Amino acid sequence: MEKEILNQMQQEWDERARENARYYVNTERENWDDEGFFASGERTVAEEILTDMINICQGKDPKDMRVLEIGCGAGRITRALAGLFGEVHAVDVSGEMVKQATSALRDRPNAHVYQNNGMDLSVVPNLEFDFAFSMIVFQHIPSREVIWNYVREVNRLLGPGRLFKFQVQGDCSIDYKPGDTWLGVPFSDADAVEMGEKCGFEPRHRHGAGQQYFWLWFFKNAA
Repeated sequence: MEKEILNQMQQEWDERARENARYYVNTERENWDDEGFFASGERTVAEEILTDMINICQGKDPKDMRVLEIGCGAGRITRALAGLFGEVHAVDVSGEMVKQATSALRDRPNAHVYQNNGMDLSVVPNLEFDFAFSMIVFQHIPSREVIWNYVREVNRLLGPGRLFKFQVQGDCSIDYKPGDTWLGVPFSDADAVEMGEKCGFEPRHRHGAGQQYFWLWFFKNAA
């Protein structure tokens, strides 16, 4: 069943990328030019990263940090991350999205993009990461098991005590239909806490339970 879901995710996101990748990455506009699209990624980093540097950096210089992004799409946020951090590795299930991200990052030699299988990080070099980030990605995933596996995989790559900051779909009242790769499976606050604890994290902060954008701050337990 999971293999079918992963194949569906890849096919449907490839189709969206071919139709209008930037719109499906950020539905704020239908027609993005380069300047506006990448400026929107800079705004995301300003709002979600630069306001949270104590948790993210924990005293480390950003230029000395290795960062992981899940669901990079066309490289909107990846490009901004590469301007802030020393080394960025990013994955996406869609080969079409990865092509666009690779093009967008051609002048960012510290950024590396990979097409993954939609549920693990085996394509990422087995290095220790200082921070992991994902935005507007997991709320499209139609399988709780897939999301759990991603969280376990991030735990495998993060250094002890380091942060994985990400979103899930928090509105449990949505009319979710199994297999929907646009309106993904929802998580209650209790679901999120259970996932964090069972995957080796301390779910220290949470914001937006019951809403579409449910932010989670998972800190990897010390060894």
